[in-house]
Amino acid sequence: MQARPVLVYDGDCRFCTTTVTFLERLLRPDCSITPWQFADPASLGSTQRRAEYEALWITPTGTVYGGAQAVAQLLLRAGKGWAVLGVLLSLPPLRWAAHGVYRIVANNRDRLPGGTAACALPADRR
Repeated sequence: MQARPVLVYDGDCRFCTTTVTFLERLLRPDCSITPWQFADPASLGSTQRRAEYEALWITPTGTVYGGAQAVAQLLLRAGKGWAVLGVLLSLPPLRWAAHGVYRIVANNRDRLPGGTAACALPADRR
């Protein structure tokens, strides 16, 4: 079991990497941040398939949050005013809207600034 939460993201996606780097500098969250390609999702309590599908926030107790809820947990851990946004993203109906927005971004990340054609490929073909 890890001592701090872990944020797992797609390190092959330049959009994802740029976003995570920006958030890390802006929020300075108390967590470990690692691409799923360098993590063992199974040892963290998740699967590679899920890590390929969405960003993951894995707590020291093994609770796994994915997608928009991973972002909400990151905001909660950042503290200050960001925690309020994290709470709001955790509550319906904003939770549902956040999930929808996350899926739209995740499904189209190859078309976003910083995205590459590799983002559109299945993980086993990158």
